[in-house]
Amino acid sequence: MSKILFLTIHRPNRSPSQRFRFEQYLPYLKEKGFDCTHFFLLNEKDDKKFYSKGKIISKLFLVLKSISKLFKLSRTASDYDFIFIQRECFMLGTSYFEKRFSRSRAKLIYDFDDSIWLLDVSNANKAFAWLKNPDKTSKIISVCDTVVGGNEYLGNYAKEFNKNVIVIPTTINTTEYCKKEKQVSDKIRIGWSGSLTTIKHFEHAIPFLCKLKQKFGDNLGFKVIGDPAYVNEALNIKGIGWKSETEVEELLTFDIGIMPLPNDKWAQGKCGLKGLQYMALEIPTIMSPVGVNTEIIKDGENGFLAGTEEEWINKLSDLIESKTLREKIGKAGRETVVEKFSVESQKDNFLALFKTK
Repeated sequence: MSKILFLTIHRPNRSPSQRFRFEQYLPYLKEKGFDCTHFFLLNEKDDKKFYSKGKIISKLFLVLKSISKLFKLSRTASDYDFIFIQRECFMLGTSYFEKRFSRSRAKLIYDFDDSIWLLDVSNANKAFAWLKNPDKTSKIISVCDTVVGGNEYLGNYAKEFNKNVIVIPTTINTTEYCKKEKQVSDKIRIGWSGSLTTIKHFEHAIPFLCKLKQKFGDNLGFKVIGDPAYVNEALNIKGIGWKSETEVEELLTFDIGIMPLPNDKWAQGKCGLKGLQYMALEIPTIMSPVGVNTEIIKDGENGFLAGTEEEWINKLSDLIESKTLREKIGKAGRETVVEKFSVESQKDNFLALFKTK
């Protein structure tokens, strides 16, 4: 029986990257006889401290505690056949621990789903940005046996530093993400789902959403999931927090899902998760034509791509005005996810990462 150590910063069911990149495959791996262990640095209590503003002493203590835990773990690294690192195994800008694990008997697998070689820091920890070192991504990649990128853009970056690179898209568990009967509403609701760090992407939608509000008036509503502190009075939006227990239920209140993005290097590395979640639930989806979004969406068939304000307004208007179009696009979107971006469609590719020669 092969033993796999999954090594992450966050606890299970906390981070979207972890949930949609490997956690949802764990039951399948165990079913196939693999012995899986998930080691993480921050428990729920530590997480609240680490991502709160200030609390410098508490954060320093957490860093020291994490160093101690990783040193202790490294002494048993050779007990495993594979060590799977998702994004990074330590929160500061050093690749020391990944290099240390690479010297063990275990084969080292590295997975990433964002342009994390570029600096991106949470608002709560912007003062500590100087402790981050995005360049460590290339160093981690170079010492691993296998590297997994979430799309071709990320895979091409990894190939600069490692010859053994595989692309496995971010996937959705289509058994959990399935359409249920919606409550009848007198409004068409446009929704966005994200996080505290990506709410800035939603802001790109404000100008055209305000124009749509003027056009359709009270027939239109808006919803933002992921930042409970977010408020936009012009659109009557009060953000709600994300909870794994109610995520699907909240998404199903959307009539249309949007994924606006800037066309920059960070966004080009995104793996389309928000859009894939909407599509799996048969929610008609409109995305910016950035990065992998242009591979997921066939414009006008299984969703829409909108690059200009005029395109956003016109394509959203078409969906708002036609229930038939919403249903047609929603069903086609679901079919795309099931065929190419579901756990079921990719589980054997994921399993192949852990095959021994």
